[in-house]
Amino acid sequence: MKNANHFFGSSNGSENLYRHSFTKFIYTDGVQSMVRDCKAYWLIDLIVSHQTYDAVKKETFQVWDLHRVKDDEFTIICTDGNHNKVTHQDIPFSDFPYDLATVWLVDGSIMLPTEY
Repeated sequence: MKNANHFFGSSNGSENLYRHSFTKFIYTDGVQSMVRDCKAYWLIDLIVSHQTYDAVKKETFQVWDLHRVKDDEFTIICTDGNHNKVTHQDIPFSDFPYDLATVWLVDGSIMLPTEY
């Protein structure tokens, strides 16, 4: 299995922060590299869109795990950092090139785990 975090997870912190269009959410250099290189800005949009749900938005620390189910099908699961599922979404098609990816949303900042 190819894990995107092995390719983009070498950052320790971030020199720049990027603002998600029309929202208060920001993301780091590592996330910017991953979504740019994988053509996956939709991943940030998906995470931000789930913040409209009360059960999700109340969690100040969120772990988002993207997993390939088979072929071009994925699922993304959000947990509270203690493996308690908060929400999930099935993704019937994506050309995301890796089998796994994990990003964290901490107090409005989307980051790779190594950037925490």
